Amino acid sequence: MSAVRQPTIDELYDGVRAGNRALIGRAITLIESRNAAHQEKAQALLHKLLPHAGNAQRVGISGVPGVGKSTFIESLGCWLTGEGHKVAVLAVDPSSGRTGGSILGDKTRMEKLSADHNAFIRPSPSAGVLGGVARATRETMVVVEAAGFDVVLVETVGTGQSETMVADMVDFFLVLMLPGAGDELQGIKKGILELADMVAVNKADIFEAKLKQAVREYKSALHILTDASPSWHPPVITCAGLRGTGVPELWAEIEKHKRIMGESGEREERRRDQRISWLRNQIADRLLTSFYADEAVSAAFEGMLGDVEDGRKTVSSAVNQLLALYHPEKG
Repeated sequence: MSAVRQPTIDELYDGVRAGNRALIGRAITLIESRNAAHQEKAQALLHKLLPHAGNAQRVGISGVPGVGKSTFIESLGCWLTGEGHKVAVLAVDPSSGRTGGSILGDKTRMEKLSADHNAFIRPSPSAGVLGGVARATRETMVVVEAAGFDVVLVETVGTGQSETMVADMVDFFLVLMLPGAGDELQGIKKGILELADMVAVNKADIFEAKLKQAVREYKSALHILTDASPSWHPPVITCAGLRGTGVPELWAEIEKHKRIMGESGEREERRRDQRISWLRNQIADRLLTSFYADEAVSAAFEGMLGDVEDGRKTVSSAVNQLLALYHPEKG
C-alpha cells in the first residue's frame, strides 16, 4: 500500500486561506507534531500565514470547576456566529497527556457549535507538556486567523500556570464564577482574579437568590486588587450559559474593552509584550528540552539527583557539574 501523499506547504497555505476545514486540520496537526522535519515545514507554513493573522479578537476563558464552561462557550459561540462572526475554539490542557484527552476532546459537549459551518473547535494537543501545548495553541491561532476566523476563544482547562499562559496570548481574559461567592471566595486563587478583564457569574438562572451577594463579593475582591490597565476596571456581570441570557451584554463589554484599549494604544502594546514573552518562553523551553536530551547530562542526572536527595552534594554544585557536561554543539 502506497503512503498517503502529504500536502505541500503551498497546498496547505492555499487551503487555509480558502477556509478548507480538512486542510486547516492538516496544518494544525503538522504544527502539533514533534518531528523535526514536520516542525521545519510547519514554521515555513506559519511564516507564509503570519501576514494574514492578527486581526481576530482573542478571548481567554477560565473558571472554577463545575462553572459550566463548555455550555457557556457553546452559547457564546452560537450567538457570535448568528451575529455574522466566524469563531474558533481552542483549548489549553496541560493535563491531557495524563487524562487521555482534553475537555474538548468530546465534541458532543458542544454538539450545536461543532456542527456550525462558521465555527471550528480544536481540542488541546495530547502532548500534556505546558510549554508544548502553549506553543501549539499560539501557532494554531495564526492558522485559524489566517483562515478568516475573526473571534478566537481559548479555553484553559488546567489550573495555575495554564491560566497565566492563556492570559498571555489573548486580548481579553474572562473568568467564569458561580454564585455563592461568600462561601468560596476564600478558596479562589488571588492570581486568577488579577488576570481577569471581566468576571462573569454564570448559572444566574439557577442561583438567583445568591446572585446579588455574589456580584457584591466579586466586585469587592476586584476593588482591592490593582487594575492591570489605567483605562479599564474589570466589571462583574451575570449570565446563564444554558439559556444564553446575558451573552449579548457580555460581548458588548468585550467590544467596549477592545475599543478603549485600541484607542489608548494598550491593545497593541499588550500584543507586543506577548510576542516578546513568547520568544523568551520558547527559548527557555527549547534550551530545557535540549539540556535534558543531552546524552552526557542524561547519563549523569539520576546519580546527581540521588546525591542531592541524600544530602551528599549541594544543589549548586550539582547544577554546575550538569551544566559543565552539557555540550549541545558536540553532535
